[in-house]
Amino acid sequence: MSPRPSENGTEGDDEREEGEEEDTEDETNNNEEEEDEEEDEPRLKYQRMGGTVPTLLSSDAASCVAVAERMIALGTHAGSVHILDFLGNQRIKEFRAHTAAVNDLCFDLDGEFIGSCSDDGSVVIISLFTDEKLKFEYHRPMKAIALDPDYSRKASRRFVAGGLAGNLYFNVKKWLGYRDQVLHSGEGPIHAVKWRTSLIAWANDAGVKVYDAANDQRVTFIERPRGSPRPELLLPHLVWQDDALLVIGWGTAIKIASIKTNQARGVNGSYRQITTSNMNQVDIVASFQTSYFISGVAPFGDSLVVLAYIPGEEDGEKEFSSSVPSRQGNAQRPEVHVVTWNNDELATDALPVLGFEHYKAKDYSLAHVPFTGSSYAGGQWAAGDEPLYYVVSPKDVVIAKPRDAEDHINWLLQHGWHEKALAAVEAGQGRSELLDEVGSRYLDHLIVERKYAEAASLCPKVLRGSAAAWERWVFHFAHLRQLPVLVPYIPTENPVLRDTAYEVALVALATIPSSHKDLLTAVKSWPPAIYSALPVIAAIEPQLNTSSMSDELKEALAVLYEIDGQYDKAFALYADLMKPDIFEFIEKNNLHDAVREKVVQLMQIDHKRAVSLLIQYRDIITPAEVVSQLLASKKQCDSRYFLYEYLHSLFEVNPHAGRDFHDMQVELYAEYDKKMLLPFLRSSQHYMLEKAYEVCVNKNLLSEQVFILGRMGNTKQALAVIIDKQGDIEEAVEFVSMQHDDDLWEELIRQCINKPEMVGVLLEHTVGNLDPLYIVNIVPNGLEIPRLRDRLVKIITDYRTETSLRHGCNDILKADIVNLLVKYYKEARRAIYLSNEEQESRSNMNSEGSNPMERAPVLKSMDAKSKTRAGGRCCICFDPLSIQGASMIVFFCCHAYHLHCLTDSTNNITTKKGTGVTSSNSYANGDYIEDEDDENDQDTPSGGSRMRCVLCTTAAGG
Repeated sequence: MSPRPSENGTEGDDEREEGEEEDTEDETNNNEEEEDEEEDEPRLKYQRMGGTVPTLLSSDAASCVAVAERMIALGTHAGSVHILDFLGNQRIKEFRAHTAAVNDLCFDLDGEFIGSCSDDGSVVIISLFTDEKLKFEYHRPMKAIALDPDYSRKASRRFVAGGLAGNLYFNVKKWLGYRDQVLHSGEGPIHAVKWRTSLIAWANDAGVKVYDAANDQRVTFIERPRGSPRPELLLPHLVWQDDALLVIGWGTAIKIASIKTNQARGVNGSYRQITTSNMNQVDIVASFQTSYFISGVAPFGDSLVVLAYIPGEEDGEKEFSSSVPSRQGNAQRPEVHVVTWNNDELATDALPVLGFEHYKAKDYSLAHVPFTGSSYAGGQWAAGDEPLYYVVSPKDVVIAKPRDAEDHINWLLQHGWHEKALAAVEAGQGRSELLDEVGSRYLDHLIVERKYAEAASLCPKVLRGSAAAWERWVFHFAHLRQLPVLVPYIPTENPVLRDTAYEVALVALATIPSSHKDLLTAVKSWPPAIYSALPVIAAIEPQLNTSSMSDELKEALAVLYEIDGQYDKAFALYADLMKPDIFEFIEKNNLHDAVREKVVQLMQIDHKRAVSLLIQYRDIITPAEVVSQLLASKKQCDSRYFLYEYLHSLFEVNPHAGRDFHDMQVELYAEYDKKMLLPFLRSSQHYMLEKAYEVCVNKNLLSEQVFILGRMGNTKQALAVIIDKQGDIEEAVEFVSMQHDDDLWEELIRQCINKPEMVGVLLEHTVGNLDPLYIVNIVPNGLEIPRLRDRLVKIITDYRTETSLRHGCNDILKADIVNLLVKYYKEARRAIYLSNEEQESRSNMNSEGSNPMERAPVLKSMDAKSKTRAGGRCCICFDPLSIQGASMIVFFCCHAYHLHCLTDSTNNITTKKGTGVTSSNSYANGDYIEDEDDENDQDTPSGGSRMRCVLCTTAAGG
């Protein structure tokens, strides 16, 4: 049983309310259970048969009904048989078959023949599609008839009928005509008979008997329920649920018998025998009593449909004492009960039958459509296989049929269970078009209940891909001022809405402070192409610098600026929000000019990346701008540390770029990185020494004080700092050595002479700078110097080592001088051949190539030509060297000769060697001509003459 919804119509609230009311009084719980029972969903739905039926029954009264697969037959008290369609809209045929009330009707299996019996004692069988009509007279009222299911297929034309005479006639067509056989008699009137396959079941005053026509033997006997009213007052009802199950409704009892026989149906419609150990078996598989009288029974899947007659409170058995009602207008409405085989009530419906107040139990009858192919699984029939039930009263016919999925959904909606109705539609129950209707009604219900968030979450499921529906609900939520709850569910693709819908949603979020976070999420996640950012920007900008301007709204505005291409404004907001990814944003959009005003914010976000950026673009953002902004932000951040980082990095890249701030940098190094101060002092020339010294004094930085004092020229004061404050004599010695000042040495000795330990250290480090004996001589007598002996030994050893090094250096120096003189002598003995013929020079240069090393002697010789000792004259003939057509020889001693003069002179002074004198034409312009004694020189040209300066050679010989 489904739980009832709470007053607000949501299942979640039901659970909460149930949890809160777990400890309520038992009486309240019982009342709730009763209400739940009242709200059980019916299993059947009803409609009054219309069409021609009301007109027909206005002048006559219905007495019985039979149903085939394609039509129904309605018998009347006037003796007519009317063939109608299922809904009674069309009267197919009408037969005036009897002169008295029709008591029973029966179709064959194919629906081609219909049999009827009447109080006039006749049985009529009529073909519905031919003119064939048979009438049998039995002269006593006939109450029941059943045609062979295969009546139209077999020539035997069998049927059974019975009535008040108490005989059950079995009529068969023989060679000589129709012949009646009495199957049973002697136990009172035959009240009902039903034929299924070869089994015939009938009811008389004693009970129910079953006969097997195929074997021509009785199968079983089921006794009449004890205490049941007389059959003529409350008729028994028989119905075959299938080939083996017989349902019996009699009085207030229902029995279901399972019958097994030794025959089965053949493929051609005949019956074939099956050999079994038990010829026939009958089991009562279900039996129960009801609280009402049974006016009809029919199968309902795995359950039963029972037409119930509710007796009056004071009628009791009197109601059945005569065929006339004992109290007029006292009867209650007939009811249709759907029950299980265990008599569990599944549904109960009271029928508003016309004139029910005047009817008795036997005035009603129930018939159902015997669909052979009906399928029932999980409480639902297959499409088109749903059974139909006809409840017949004298003046009314009501059609009942199982409720379908749409009926179920409508019932849920009527009772406020919208969520269950929507779930049923989504499960595939009912037409797909119902989803829009059910969803819309559910949304309307939630809106009425002011459950806006729940309605918004339902929209994707209900609206799906309908852009028009989405837009309609967006504007509806906007009208209700509830758009923030809908925005997370608005689709951005499949479907894509009009840009106006998205803009309205974003503007709504922007105007509600509590929805700014949702706005930020939306602008980040929604594709920019589906809306225009300008309307949203226009809605947010008036809120700038107001109390409603939250960080989320500011970031959303920055994103909208970025979407709209206003990168400078977006950068300014990102910087104020301290977004870590702002550096990527700067590089991506080339916003280096915009950085000028946001130095402090960038430093606060990531000072290392900010410093790198500022250093890289220092031409755009000058150091003066950076420093001024950082100095102005002392209250916002640790600006001095940022200054240190920036100036330090700037100094490493370009030592002169921040020279205007080196005084400040001295203070920053002294505060944040003392190790870097001394290298900075040594590297920079742009700070004030006095101010730097004051900083070092305040920070007690001794090494830095010494350096600054040394640069200021106060070497003695610097030396005093080293000795008095640092006490490091080795550093003092090193400092004095670098100054190259003898007076400073005297000052060092003076300050150390009375300190034994310093005197010892001074002795160890003065070798090479001062004479150790000088120090030893001025040491006061009686001064005890620690480790004096070892130190003196070391001094002597160092002195010897120094002396040995000096001797070695002198020997090396002398050898180098000799070698250089020899080399110079050899170079001085070389000569260069020069020619005054321009063409010869050019041809030689072209043949020699363009190597500058080969042209160099020519250039040098041209310079030497003007600097010869003879003043430009040959040293032999004293004629000018520039005689046209004359070649010359110039030596490195600056003596110059005409080639022919030198050749003649050389021949006179020396003896020919080798191949003799080479003519002047064998020399190329610029060739070196070397002394013949220079055998180790490898640079002499092949075949060149070996000459010497006549004047120098003579002088050397002299």
